Amino acid sequence: MRIVLGIESSCDETAAALVTQDRVILAQRIASQDQAHRPYGGVVPEIAARAHAERLAPLIEATLADAGMTLADVDAVAATAGPGLIGGVMVGLVTAKALAMAADKPLIAINHLEGHALSPRLADAALAYPYLLLLVSGGHCQLLLVEGVGRYRRLATTIDDALGEAFDKTAKLLGLGYPGGPAVERLAAQGDAGAVPLPRPLVGSAEPHFSFAGLKSAVMRAKQAGVHQNADIAAAFQQAAIDCLIDRTRRALAAAGPVNALVVAGGVAANTAIRAALEALAADRGLPFVAPPLGLCTDNAAMIAWAGIERLALGQSDPLDIMARPRWPLDPEAEAVRGAGVKA
Repeated sequence: MRIVLGIESSCDETAAALVTQDRVILAQRIASQDQAHRPYGGVVPEIAARAHAERLAPLIEATLADAGMTLADVDAVAATAGPGLIGGVMVGLVTAKALAMAADKPLIAINHLEGHALSPRLADAALAYPYLLLLVSGGHCQLLLVEGVGRYRRLATTIDDALGEAFDKTAKLLGLGYPGGPAVERLAAQGDAGAVPLPRPLVGSAEPHFSFAGLKSAVMRAKQAGVHQNADIAAAFQQAAIDCLIDRTRRALAAAGPVNALVVAGGVAANTAIRAALEALAADRGLPFVAPPLGLCTDNAAMIAWAGIERLALGQSDPLDIMARPRWPLDPEAEAVRGAGVKA
């Protein structure tokens, strides 16, 4: 039975996990940096990289100890090699290289987005390719046809802000602090989504992509007007975001052809209102709806270890001189889009 040690350090979570090929998470540890970044209202790359460097080695040691294992017991070491904040990515990848070399184990460099894309298969053994994936997080908002390991066709991306970023900025405008997504969701539950008129960018458009910058700006204007309750603004923002996601996902389902499931992954997939709306869309199309458990939605090392398992099963590994990458698209052949989406 193959066992892979996974390492994740692409943003502000330092994480390690041990996962087996039969989808058992033997041990996992995550060290959050929320307290360090909260005074700044967002992630500070230098602070994040320093925290990864300080925490990662003891975290890996503790994860192995939790499972009663040593490095000799694992079959490979998988680590995020991008995309992400390059300082943090380098800390994790260099650590993985050292461990792989010292223990004479294969190194598997994982695209962080592939970790999210494959994480639903860690949670659901029945999930078969191809499936339509809505990957929605703090840095990304994409619709992808997942045809197999390393085989992704991007159908849509954001031309400006990712939805997770819009949630964080909305939280900051409403004085809710960091991280913003869970705070906005909690406040939205107390508000009236119809009380504040907000736009739905690109809804109904022939253009397949997402746009959230205009929605974020409309939230700012609503707050500045001073006539609406914060809870109503939060509820209206969340509903507008849901309407955008459903409209774009519906369009992607029509373009994708036959798929086995509608899948959501990424940090924003932890939002229960978004999950419920996507589940209803899947049911309307006669498709299974698959979402990872909440603990596998946000950045974690179990998904990196699982991606390593999937690649190891195909006989894939990487040389020790592989480089960290701040940008790494899942579909490098995807057509460039207008706006900031070209970065994704």
